[in-house]
Amino acid sequence: MKPSVIVVAAVIERDGSFLVARRQAGVHLEGYWEFPGGKRLPHETELESLCREIREELDADIDAPEKLLSCAHEYPDRIIELRFYRCALVGTAKPMLGQELRWVPRAELTRLRFPPADAELIARLCGQESR
Repeated sequence: MKPSVIVVAAVIERDGSFLVARRQAGVHLEGYWEFPGGKRLPHETELESLCREIREELDADIDAPEKLLSCAHEYPDRIIELRFYRCALVGTAKPMLGQELRWVPRAELTRLRFPPADAELIARLCGQESR
């Protein structure tokens, strides 16, 4: 049986654009764009994990998290269970891991290469009106 990993991610929108980060060299799916976040540790709740990951990756905090989508994707070596949370960014995002950060307008999300596991979220974001 393949290992299953719970991953939490922040969907941060500002002025019609979303904050995305490029996966670094040497990691699974390197070079792909993703929403900031990461693996949930066994002792954490999803929200504790999301707050920790955003502090580690962006040196910022989040506010008003609201679960947007839960989905799963099976890769050859693992199953990723994704939990996407719409939230506000508190502070200014800084690339603490050396990753490339970009604010991408909704209409341009489909032009970037996201992991297959993000396909449902991208479709949903591109098919809905701004909040």
